Amino acid sequence: MVSKHVRTLEERLGVRLLNRTTRHVSATEVGQNYYERCLRILGELEDAERAAGDLQAAPRGLLRVTTSVSFGAHQLAPAIADYLIAYPDVSVDLSLHDKYVDLLEERIDLAIRLGQLSDSSLIAKKLYAVEMILCASPAYLAAHGTPQKPRDLVKHNCLIYTYAAPRAWTFTDKKNGKEEVVRISGRLMANSGDPLLALALKDTGILLGPDYLVADDLNAGRLVRLLPDYKTQETPVYAVYPHSHYLSAKTRTFIDFLAARFAHLPRIKQNGHDGTSIVHAPPNPRTATDEMRHSSVPSN
Repeated sequence: MVSKHVRTLEERLGVRLLNRTTRHVSATEVGQNYYERCLRILGELEDAERAAGDLQAAPRGLLRVTTSVSFGAHQLAPAIADYLIAYPDVSVDLSLHDKYVDLLEERIDLAIRLGQLSDSSLIAKKLYAVEMILCASPAYLAAHGTPQKPRDLVKHNCLIYTYAAPRAWTFTDKKNGKEEVVRISGRLMANSGDPLLALALKDTGILLGPDYLVADDLNAGRLVRLLPDYKTQETPVYAVYPHSHYLSAKTRTFIDFLAARFAHLPRIKQNGHDGTSIVHAPPNPRTATDEMRHSSVPSN
C-alpha cells in the first residue's frame, strides 16, 4: 500500500523519489530534499497548533535534547537536573553523541553544540564560550620538561581530539597580542574529551581541554596549567533547534535557563576556579532568545 502511494506521488510530481532494488530502498537526492521540506512543513503545522493551545502557555511534556558526550556529562546533565526541579511538568530525553545528529530526522527539539557553525535553516543562540586550558600532569612534566613557549609543544606528545581539524593549536601572547599557530602531533587520539583527560592523568601527554573538563583536576593538583601568559582560542557553545516561529514553552524556557546558568559559570585561573558561585535559579521564561540561521559541525 505504501509503495503504491509513493509511485502515485512520483507520477504526479514527474520525478523518482526512491531508488529500489530487490534488497534495498533508498531516497534519491530529489526524494531526500522533498522529505526534508515536508518535515519542515509538518513541523510548522505542529508549531501553529501548539501556539493555539495550552502547551504554548506553560512548559510541559517531553523535551528531547542532544549534545556531545563530555559536555553532556559534565555540564548539561547537572543543568537538566536543576531545570527539572524548576519545571516539574517537563521530562527530558538526553541523547549524547560526538557525531552530527540530524535534528529533523531524529525529531530532536534542541541540540547543544560546540564550535563554529555555518549557515543553514536551523536556528542557533550562543550561550557562552568555553575556555580551552593547556595542561599536563606533574609526572609528565617532570619526565619531559615544561614548555615555556607555544613552539615548545612540537617536542611533546600532544593528546589529540580527532574531530578537531586541522591539528593545530592557536595561542595569543597576552602582552603584545601576537598570535602563534603550532602544528601539534601525538601518538594518542580520541573522539571524546573524557578519554583524553584520563590519558593526561596517566602521565602520557599534554592536553588542550575545555575548562569544565579539567577544572577539578587543576584544583586538586593532578594537572598543572601550562603557558598561562598565552590565551587559547575559546569554543562557543550554541543552543540549536529547527526553525520555528512558535517555540514551545519547554524549549524556550530550557534555552533561557541554560543562558542564565552559563552566564554565571566560574572562570578558571592558573590552577583552578576563582570561586564565583553558580546560579541555579531559572530565568524569566519570557526572555527572548537571540537567533541566527546556521548548520553545525560536530565538536567536543
